Amino acid sequence: MQFGDPIILGDTRLGPPVFLAPMAGITDLPFRRAVARYGAGLMVSEMVASTEMVTPRPSTRAAVRAKALTEGALPVSVQIAGREAGAMAETARIVEGMGARIIDINMGCPAKKVTGGLSGAALMRDLDHALTLIDAVVGAVSVPVTLKMRLGWDDDCLNAADLARRATDAGVRMLTVHGRTRAQFYKGQADWGRIRAVADLSGRPPLVANGDVVDAASARAALAASGAEAVMVGRGAQGAPWRLAQIAHDLVGASAPDVPQGDALADAVAEHYEDILDFYGIDLGLRVARKHLGWYADAHGAPLRDRMLRADSPAETLALIARAFGDVRVAA
Repeated sequence: MQFGDPIILGDTRLGPPVFLAPMAGITDLPFRRAVARYGAGLMVSEMVASTEMVTPRPSTRAAVRAKALTEGALPVSVQIAGREAGAMAETARIVEGMGARIIDINMGCPAKKVTGGLSGAALMRDLDHALTLIDAVVGAVSVPVTLKMRLGWDDDCLNAADLARRATDAGVRMLTVHGRTRAQFYKGQADWGRIRAVADLSGRPPLVANGDVVDAASARAALAASGAEAVMVGRGAQGAPWRLAQIAHDLVGASAPDVPQGDALADAVAEHYEDILDFYGIDLGLRVARKHLGWYADAHGAPLRDRMLRADSPAETLALIARAFGDVRVAA
């Protein structure tokens, strides 16, 4: 397979090879809607903990239902995480029943609260156990299963290629590798060249390079160094939900997004803000929205940042958004 070839997972044909990374507390339904307005080849939900899913609580199930279902034409993958094979298999069945078209297994999250529970990137320290989870999930569902990982636990444990080979044999249909070890967290520069060991595996499925892809130049560099067929954008999309579409346009000639300017930018930020409030309710929504408003302001040099983040009513915030972004011009 070569870069530019269509990636098809089961019945789902992915779009341009620029995908939205799963980010805890960020890639919720409102954020994915904001990205979807401009386009993305695939969007991955924030991580769903299997331990929460197998202890049924209506609030958890309601949130996951929103994460799972695809809106419009853009495909969505639901990422799950855990340590126990039975819980992972049951979670996969639940989200498949809710409408997930693709299920992604998290073996890359570096957060201490995740790795401390022996999930996420901690699984790269025990590949035999990691494979029991992959086998359980692949065997539990009919939709394609994908895997996201890091280069390894640390520089003494660079085993992404070993995990990728064994995951491929177990039936995983796509691999994503973040070009850092768990020990690095998000420090330093992603080493896309180290992903090449996975790219060189014979018979592997499509490979996605992740880490520090923020624009077309970094995407090209990541693809060249890694040998991957697609890139995944995470923090580069914060405050710029059109970023994936911009990169796809530059890389493969996908439709250029209509990047909002001035009043149109204010309207786009306001639409995302109101969507957050509708999804979470006013009290929680006001808190969730603040980080997004901060990212929009930081990305585009908008004034009134601190006032927007301190505002305690939707009406006040919307008025500040109109003032802050109405004259801003975004680099296309």
